Amino acid sequence: MSSSVRLLPRPCSPARLRVMSKPHDDTLIAMPFGALHQWHGGMREAFAHIDEPDALQYLASALGQLVSIESMMISLERKDRAPQLLHQRGIAEEYQVSILDRYFSGGYLLDPFCLAVEQGLAEGFYHLEEIAPDNFFDSDYYKTYYLKANCSEDSYYIVDTGNDTKISVSLFQGFGGECLRVDQLNLLRAVEPLVREFVSEFSRRGLLRGSEIQGGDAQGLRDDLKHRVQSAFEHFGSDLLTEREREVAHMILRGHSVKSTASQMNISPETVRMHRKNLYLKLEVGSQSELFALFIEWLRGH
Repeated sequence: MSSSVRLLPRPCSPARLRVMSKPHDDTLIAMPFGALHQWHGGMREAFAHIDEPDALQYLASALGQLVSIESMMISLERKDRAPQLLHQRGIAEEYQVSILDRYFSGGYLLDPFCLAVEQGLAEGFYHLEEIAPDNFFDSDYYKTYYLKANCSEDSYYIVDTGNDTKISVSLFQGFGGECLRVDQLNLLRAVEPLVREFVSEFSRRGLLRGSEIQGGDAQGLRDDLKHRVQSAFEHFGSDLLTEREREVAHMILRGHSVKSTASQMNISPETVRMHRKNLYLKLEVGSQSELFALFIEWLRGH
């Protein structure tokens, strides 16, 4: 890893969670009386406004009373379609373009959470570290679409609303905020059933319809972009690389290590290293950074 990478500030390194075990029924969760009271009051307000189009802002406010969350984003996730923003809170103006572009433009197709949803991620609460590939936090995707967007930590609620449709609630921590402690993550996980019930009820009342219609034209453009990006993955380096080499390139871009790539592709680590060496030579790149830059350039040209 180059020295320039070491200079990137990472006060909320998710690597600390690799030793964190899931909470069990006897896990103690302590919080101030005032915060608990405000959380319940906030959720009462949210359910009182559930028939209104802006009901999601009350859910966001309630979660902010429970735990100090720097920013959040609530999105509609539909199978084989680009995600659609329903509500965002607290994303600084200077980072809105980079964060929203990361998820709602071509970049979301390499996002580990989006990939997990496409692959059938179950309802629940997740931290990014729980679902990201083993080498993701050293990947150029993480450096480009997370760190440069002032986001270093990510947590999610995912709610299945039926018909291949889900709603995600993404909670972001950046360099301006503290890392979420393990006990705070356990608290967010503990209230997941109530969050799920609110989001499910919001969806059942048909209040997504207006959002879907409103974004119709933009959605068509995003769908077209998704097909172009998927096509780019299928054809990226196809005139130079073998099918196996392209698969290895895809795994590298997603943030998998040699060991993880070998396991996923059912080949040996030595074979992965050989494919990586060959594809680097054929594409005339010397590092993951150069491979990532080449792929982004490919996307823009196709």
